[in-house]
Order: sequence, then C-alpha cells, then structure tokens
Amino acid sequence: MPVRSPPRLLEPTTVRALEERSFNAWPARHTVSFDGWLFRLSGGYTKRANSVNCAQPGASFEGVRRAAEAFYGRHGLPAVFRLSPLAPPEADQELAQAGYVLFDPSQVACASLAGAAPQPGVRIDSVPSPAWLEGIAAANGVAPPQDQLHHGMVRAIAWPAAFATLHDEGDAIGFGLAVLERGAVGLYDIVVSPGRRSRGHGRALTQALMHWGREAGATSAYLQVREQNQAARRLYAELGFEDRYRYHYRVPGEVA
Repeated sequence: MPVRSPPRLLEPTTVRALEERSFNAWPARHTVSFDGWLFRLSGGYTKRANSVNCAQPGASFEGVRRAAEAFYGRHGLPAVFRLSPLAPPEADQELAQAGYVLFDPSQVACASLAGAAPQPGVRIDSVPSPAWLEGIAAANGVAPPQDQLHHGMVRAIAWPAAFATLHDEGDAIGFGLAVLERGAVGLYDIVVSPGRRSRGHGRALTQALMHWGREAGATSAYLQVREQNQAARRLYAELGFEDRYRYHYRVPGEVA
C-alpha cells in the first residue's frame, strides 16, 4: 500500500466548496437551514442524507443540538450529526458530553484526472435506467421500501451525472455514480455484486468514472471513504487519491 503523507490542511472555503458539492450530489428529500447548519432529512435512508451538517465555517453550535433533536424526533428519527472541519470544536465536545457516540470516521480524498483512461466493459449512461437502479440497490443490499427512497434521491440529482455499469460475461456485476460540479467530479456508491469482488472490478469502475469526468471537463475527482475500509483506501491511494480532510458522525448512544 502506498505510504500516505499527512493530509494538507485546506482553507475553510475549499472545504465548504467540497461539502456543498457532496450535498448536491447526494440530495436529501428535505433540507432545513438553521443558523449556519443544515438539517437533512430523507426518511432515514443513509446517515449522509439524514444528518445535521455545518454549512458555514465556525458557525455557532448554541441551540443546534436541541433544535435538531426536536426536528428529527418529530419525524421519528434520531438526531445524527456529521461533523466536518467546518463545525466548531464545541459541537463535538457538547455532543460527547450529552452521550453521543463517535461513529464512522471517514476521509474526503481528492485526485487529479490527468491520467484517467477509459475501461473496457464499463458502460456509462447519462440517466439512471431502471436496471441500473435495481442493480445498484441489490449490490448494496438495499431492500424495499428503502430502495424507493434510494431511487428517488438518485433521480433528484440536478448536476450532470454518470451512471456506470460493469459487465462481465454478459452479467451486470458492478455499478457506480459520478456527479460533476464546478470542475470536480464526485464519485459515489461504487459497488460490485457479492461474490464478484476482489477481482479488480472496483478499480475499473473508478477509473471509468474518472475518465468520464475528465472528458466532461473536470480536472479533479473527490470521494468519501470510511477509515475502516482499508481495501478501498488502498485502491484509491493507488489511483492517486490523497486525504484532504476528515469527518465523523455523532449518534445517540442508544442507536450506536
């Protein structure tokens, strides 16, 4: 595995731009603004789309926890906080003292698209077909009724997007999503069907989506990956991705 150098610190404006892209690329069904924070709500499908996020560097956390607990409680969901470098330190401190558990530390990593090349066997479509939606949901283990929430969120993506399908011996075995905004392409939900993994298919999907981004005019790619997913982190490092900043979730102790 390539040796990772310490991530270069990014300016808050750069972090905010990447955060905004990720919010737009994975749109929540509802987003409520609260004093520099965003309450994202999507029926409980994925933490990313059902969490509290700081939208302004250093926004005050005063009153945010109680407001979020009331808001999500009204919708029958726990208050989940996603804390990026935009959030002030006191947010993490207050949540820890209130019994919220740290969960899923992750990295946002970026790479140049200079060497991106097309990949045989990967088809790229500009709209999500029913077969793509059903295939990626199955590969991710998304069962009804949450699969319909997933499909609706994907169809709501407003920026140019690529929907990749990898075929092997005539079977659709891998899927991925890329979204282009402001010269950068975000990579999401790159997944290979169980039983067909660890054979280089994820690499092919990632490279194909990076190539699509380059052809569409992007100069860089970004993605989010859990720190515990060492296999994915090795792959992305080999493809030139470097860690840029860390985020983690805080969830109520009873649902951790």
